[in-house]
Order: sequence, then C-alpha cells, then structure tokens
Amino acid sequence: MALPTTVIAPSEVRLSHEEVLRYSRHLIMPEVGIEGQKKLKAASILLIGTGGLGSPTSMYLSAAGIGTIGLVDYDVVDFTNLQRQIIHGTKDIGRSKLESAEETLADLNPFVKLVKYNVPLTSENALDILKDYDIVIDGTDNFPTRYLVNDACVMLGKLNVYGSIFRFEGQVSVFGHEEGPCYRCLFPEPPPPGLVPSCAEGGVLGILPGTIGTLQATEAIKLILGIGQPLVGRLLLYDALAMTFDTMKIRKNPKCPVCSEHPTLTELIDYEQFCGVPAHDRSSFDNGTDVKPIPAVGVKALKERVAGGEKLTILDVREPHEWAISKIEGSVFIPKGEVMNHLNELPRDETLMVLCRTGVRSGDVVRWLQDAGFTNAINVSGGINAWAKQIDQSLPVY
Repeated sequence: MALPTTVIAPSEVRLSHEEVLRYSRHLIMPEVGIEGQKKLKAASILLIGTGGLGSPTSMYLSAAGIGTIGLVDYDVVDFTNLQRQIIHGTKDIGRSKLESAEETLADLNPFVKLVKYNVPLTSENALDILKDYDIVIDGTDNFPTRYLVNDACVMLGKLNVYGSIFRFEGQVSVFGHEEGPCYRCLFPEPPPPGLVPSCAEGGVLGILPGTIGTLQATEAIKLILGIGQPLVGRLLLYDALAMTFDTMKIRKNPKCPVCSEHPTLTELIDYEQFCGVPAHDRSSFDNGTDVKPIPAVGVKALKERVAGGEKLTILDVREPHEWAISKIEGSVFIPKGEVMNHLNELPRDETLMVLCRTGVRSGDVVRWLQDAGFTNAINVSGGINAWAKQIDQSLPVY
C-alpha cells in the first residue's frame, strides 16, 4: 500500500519544454507523469555527505529532477576516495568535496538548485540546517552523526533515509515516519568504542556504496511521489558476496527516548560523548570524551628512538592481508583481535610501540594493554601510512 505523498507540488511549478524532454522517460510512466515530475521539482532533499553513499545518491536525484538538493560536507577529496566516490575524479584530489560535487551535479542537471554547507554537522547547527528540507538522506560513516541525524529528523518531523556500508554488506531503511520506528528503535545504544571498525580501517568494496546509495535515492523518490512500499518498518540487508537481499521487520519502540509518545530526549545532546568516539577527524587518541588520553608518538620520534638504541618492541596490530602490503622490518605482528590472547608473549620490561594503518586500531589496543597492566604501551600516531610517507618512501601507502 502506497504511503501518502510527503511533498505537495505547488500549483506554480511548471516544466519547461527542455525539462519535458529531459524527463520524458519519467513522464510516460503513469506512476510519475507530469504531476509526479512537478512533485520531484518542488521537493527538497538534504544529503549528509558527498562520499561513498552521497555520490550515487546525489547524482541520481539530480538526474531525476529533484528541485533543491542540499549537500553537507567539509572534507576534501583524497586519493583513496576515488575507489568508490564516483562523483569526484583524479583532477579533484585536494579539492573541496562540495565544490567537486557541485561541478558534477550542475553538469548533470543545470535545472537543480544546489545548496552547500561546508561545515561538520553538529548538535549546534543540525536543526537549523535540516529544517528547510522535506527529506534527509544519511550518507554518514560514523555513529555519532547517525544518532544526531536521527534525533534531529524526529524532532523536526523529517523523513530520514538511512544507509550504511561495510566491506561487502549494506543496510537501508526509512526512519522518522509517523507509522514506523526511528534509528534508536533499531539501535538503542551505540556499539562499544572500537568494536566496529570504520570503512577506513575495515575496508569497503568500491561498488557497494553504488548499490546502497542508489537504493536510498529510490526510496526518497518513492516517498516524494507517494508510490510503492517504502522501507518504513523494514530494514533491507544486502550481502554482495552472496548476492542476496533480505528484509527484517523493525517495530517502533513504545519507550523510545526520541520517537515515542512521551519522549525523554527532547533536545540534541553531545553525540560524541554518547557514542564514545569522534564524529569528525581528530587524532587517534582523542575521542572527544573525558577519557584520559593515551600516550602517543609520531613516526619521526619512533625512528629517532630506534636509531638511538632504545630497547623497544614495535607491535603491528593490522590484519594479515595488510601486513602483506607493507611492514616495518623487525616489528612483531599480532592482529588486533588476537592481542589479548597473546599477552604472555609481549615484553613488560621494555617499551611497546603499537602500530596499525593510521593509528586508530592501535589506539584501542594501547588502552587494552594499559588495562592489562602494560604501562609501557604507546600508540604510533599515523601508523604505517605515516611511516611510509615520512620515513620509508619505498613502502606503499594504502
């Protein structure tokens, strides 16, 4: 059963002859037609992120003729983005993602109005940014921002088209509808810090965000047109390796602190503190909470201490396939998930320099080691990639 449309096209909306020709394959579909295309033109959608999910989502929504698209991102294009963020190109490396995305989308469809927000989304600005849009599409990759987007959407009465990706798997749902649950109904509490690695640490199949982002765009268009059966109360699970789509029902939590009839959370909170992890780029040992910072050194300091003959052990906690890419000669290799099972193999009478790809996983391991009594454990900020850039350029950066 189709849901009622969430966006009413104003009577003054008109399609030019060029727009009629551009959208002709929509117009000949009875489910869309002229009136449906006017609804798309009258609609406004806010995309949080112009990365992996935001790339295909924004491109397809622009091509479809969404009238106003807001883009929230403050990052710049990195070489490692190009494996999956198809809205950017090699020429855009080092450039603002918003500028790069705007150029691509404007070329794809000059009839779309693009609004840029070159800022991190925070509890201070979220309500003000989201309030003018009909639908919000969550293309973020961290838990604090997901909870922030969810809570802001519920408080403002906005639909939240959720998507997430990791390695070979993805999820899609529609939250914030009055008949369905919100993100907190599905995940009342965030996972413990360090339990779920980011895509930067765990990897992601480059094609995966194309699949999930396209599904998010599809859901948004269905909601605007009021057709089909949107993923309200359902979570779509995609497994690229098995090539399967599964759907699980999710119910509204009558005691949800945000979307229940009697919410206990009525204003935005400190989501970094709530999740215990940062929402935005910081050093690997500063998680934005009141937790005591862990000791850390940079790769140049590590080299100096090695060259000075200090008695120390370099513990590499990456995965075997990463170890095969690059390594520091003489380092000890124990994957992060196995470290606590090999404590008796680690020296307690010398400094332990813990290393991973960029310093995130190794920061978690240092905390674990400290709790286990290894007061000599130190995190190597920047990880093996910093070592490859600053110390040994014969090693690849990945």
